[in-house]
Amino acid sequence: MSNTFDVVIVGGGPAGMAAALTLGRAHRSVLLLDAGQGRNSPAEAVHNFLTRDGTPPSRLRELGRRELSAYPSVQVREESVADVQQGFLLLLSGGGTALARRLLLATGLADDLPGPRGVEALWGRSAFHCPYCHGYECTGKQVAVLGADPPRVRLALQLSRFAGDVALCTDGRPLDPEVRERLEANGVTVRCEAVTRLEATGDRLEEIVFESGPPLARQAAFVVNVPRQRSDLAARLGCAAFPDGCVEVDEFGRTSVPGVYAAGDMARRATVPVPMAAVVAAAASGTVAGAVIDQDLLGEDFDLPDPFARAKG
Repeated sequence: MSNTFDVVIVGGGPAGMAAALTLGRAHRSVLLLDAGQGRNSPAEAVHNFLTRDGTPPSRLRELGRRELSAYPSVQVREESVADVQQGFLLLLSGGGTALARRLLLATGLADDLPGPRGVEALWGRSAFHCPYCHGYECTGKQVAVLGADPPRVRLALQLSRFAGDVALCTDGRPLDPEVRERLEANGVTVRCEAVTRLEATGDRLEEIVFESGPPLARQAAFVVNVPRQRSDLAARLGCAAFPDGCVEVDEFGRTSVPGVYAAGDMARRATVPVPMAAVVAAAASGTVAGAVIDQDLLGEDFDLPDPFARAKG
């Protein structure tokens, strides 16, 4: 016989833990399933999280687990979901089952790195994608931005405010002369040769090597990443998604499937063009989803109107 929980949360990162904390404080029975390290595990530190700026991701997870242990209605298991059946009956990777009245997906995104060669060993250490997560640490350093499309040009100009030396490496793609002129007028070097590899010592970038021309000494590079869903559980449940793979939610974390919620960087609203990668944003979305789920269950338990009812079109 399966254990029945008010809420099963799949994913033990900041979004999942924040939701579990909110629900635990509301005396909801919660099962938090954590399959392992999250998206930011390669990074040295979490940033832009007030009171936790500079905290290693593993330490943040440890602190979250410790806080959750104070709430007896919250269980944490290091398992994943092998399958889900009708009525949110979850088959767990350890062989057990769990029945959920409501389901919160917080499984997060993973990053595919299309190149260049050598980037994987540097990811989260001296190869980055987010200027808000890692830009400040590049203050005064030699930085490269790889790519040639408008967002990469914009990023190079953004970093030029505080990095010591910024280069835009287009990897063989031509650049509009007016764009190049604007970059160079603002101190950004442009290298249009194809990039062969990133040379490093350990996880510290030293130089960018091109197919032709001299190598470029750099201490950090902002590279293109391709995020993807870490789990296919949302797809198996039939949750609506955007073309980029993000699960579609409303402002309260509700998916298109009744009773299924999603939080963290795996989900976004239609009004948000890209997933929010900040840890504090993930935690905030988990807090909101946790409170809304509690109200959802409260309405079901006492036959009360839904204060978050979707507007009728």
